[in-house]
Amino acid sequence: MMSTKEIIHYSETAPPKEQLHPVKWYRSTFFNITILGLCNFAAPGIWGAMNSLGAGGAASPKLINAANALTFCLMVVSCYFSSVLVHYIGIKGALIFGTVGYAPFAAGLYTNNRFGTEWFVLVGAALCGISAGVFWAAEAAIAIAYPEPWNKGKALGYWLTYRLGGQILGGAINLGLNADRNEAGKVSYTVFLVFIALQCTGPLVALFLNKPSKVQRRDGKKVVLEIAENPWREVVENTKLLFSKKWLLLILFIGQAVFAEAVYFTYLALWFSVRARALGSFVSGLAAITAGNFLGHWLDRHTIALKKRARWSFILIVVTQGAWWLWATVLVTRFRHTRPTYDWSSPGFGKAFAVFVLLTLGFQLNYLFLYFFVTNIAEGQDQVIRYAALLRGTESAWQAVSYGLTSIAIFGEVGGVYINFGLWAVSIFPAWLVLRHFGASEAAPSEEGSVVSEVHDVKTDLQ
Repeated sequence: MMSTKEIIHYSETAPPKEQLHPVKWYRSTFFNITILGLCNFAAPGIWGAMNSLGAGGAASPKLINAANALTFCLMVVSCYFSSVLVHYIGIKGALIFGTVGYAPFAAGLYTNNRFGTEWFVLVGAALCGISAGVFWAAEAAIAIAYPEPWNKGKALGYWLTYRLGGQILGGAINLGLNADRNEAGKVSYTVFLVFIALQCTGPLVALFLNKPSKVQRRDGKKVVLEIAENPWREVVENTKLLFSKKWLLLILFIGQAVFAEAVYFTYLALWFSVRARALGSFVSGLAAITAGNFLGHWLDRHTIALKKRARWSFILIVVTQGAWWLWATVLVTRFRHTRPTYDWSSPGFGKAFAVFVLLTLGFQLNYLFLYFFVTNIAEGQDQVIRYAALLRGTESAWQAVSYGLTSIAIFGEVGGVYINFGLWAVSIFPAWLVLRHFGASEAAPSEEGSVVSEVHDVKTDLQ
């Protein structure tokens, strides 16, 4: 029976080598994060690759954006109840279950692209939404809970690299197939056959993930990532966290971060040629990987106080996001009247193309930073699963709204950018009210640069 007050020690820096515990490579946190990354590559990574082609590679973004809205609506529900599923089949089982719905969505895009079939796109989107919500919650909990404390930021950056790897691969394949197409339109249907095959590998890769009890960490601590309560209790606990002050303050910041995906993918589909869209998928993925891993390493610089790391990162993200949304607002307002189709040989291509790359980069920075938020507000491993599910559910709700709105012509062309700019502006202060407490009671670093472990009270009802 767990006491109502648990002491959690956070070792801010890696201990000396002689104090590190030996681990088997196939039980290590690096191995497990690699498996998690490969699952991310095969499932949401390839999904992102298809959407980074602009509207799932279709000539018009309307149907695909509507399908994505359906996916994210269902993900809100499956995310919310994912901890219930974890209670019955464990975190590994939840990850496997979460990978199975992605391939049908890719198949729907294939049949639509080749034969003009629309209903299968919606069926695939529904199946994807049911499983993807569970996948998102499970992988987020694993990515937060498995790594050693001094490796969390780097592990998050490394894991999210695989998602962008799917986008880069998709862009490279599509660029090779469509390098001579300097006009608007849909991409070659051949590319979707590759995507379907890759997404079918997701459940197989997930089988190699270690259960939490078998993971070996260099600090010798066990990973406890399970839900011991009955399902109804989980629903109650999730609801309590959903309406907690900290979470309500973060909802707008989560919104401005993930609303952007539908906006910049639609921007790419509307205003660029087929081969320029493929180039955008490739280049933006590389830029986002670089920026995301840099942020992950920065967040792990434990010789710098947590307070400074959190605040400097926050300032960098919100300032650059504001600049990019201002830039995008000016461009789409002009494009609505000029109706361009930019190819890489077109005058003005660089200005229009750069903002897409930067918005993709900003999405990755925001995405990683949201996990930093969750890591610092969770009070115990049980809350890691619940907050991960809430984060992914909240993201899905915002993305459902975003994809739904951008399926409407006026919102696809300019409204999405305007709304996202507004969300950015109103989200900063509420998020700051949460972030300002990170590291506020942190002990000062010693002369050797280590930080005294903190003691946190964790309120829990686990028996």
